[in-house]
Amino acid sequence: MVIAGMIFLSMAFDAKPAFSQKISVKNDTLPTALLLIDIQDFYFPGGKLPLENPEKASEKAASVLRIFRDQKLPVIHIQHYGGSPIHSNVSPLPGEKVVTKQEANAFDRTDLLEYLKGLHVKRLILCGMQTHMCLEAATRAAYDYGFICVVVQDACATRALKWGDRTVSAEDVHASTLATLDRFYAKVVNASDLQP
Repeated sequence: MVIAGMIFLSMAFDAKPAFSQKISVKNDTLPTALLLIDIQDFYFPGGKLPLENPEKASEKAASVLRIFRDQKLPVIHIQHYGGSPIHSNVSPLPGEKVVTKQEANAFDRTDLLEYLKGLHVKRLILCGMQTHMCLEAATRAAYDYGFICVVVQDACATRALKWGDRTVSAEDVHASTLATLDRFYAKVVNASDLQP
């Protein structure tokens, strides 16, 4: 019994992470849209709330954005209300939808759900800032609305958090958030796993 339990635990912890499989973003039976969440100047150096490595995450997001633009697939930019521009690495093009929100959840009091339904979207590729806040909130809400969700983990960024007298590193905040989303609410992948 103990050996069987140890084998099970070993299998669980040795399982390949979800972000190791190629995903085609263009799929006629699974209409897909990209949500770029809050990739805004205030999260970059010199902004009001700089995150850890936002430049690198935005560059990965830009690589995903290029795939969607090349394939002429829907792109939705989520912008948190307050005047901070969307970062130049992922600036919206004319015709790309921009949803302005006031809450962490991009679906809350916005037209995002109706817009996606109008496009008959079934799958969402999500990335952005902050991993543990608006990215997570949008992913959970999207799942609850019935969308298949894919989170691009290296196109997301967050920051260290304090809890009591403890400081949780940005790396641990990022990892723990993805661990709660992966396989329950979303498939977690790397930008390099996405292809046309």
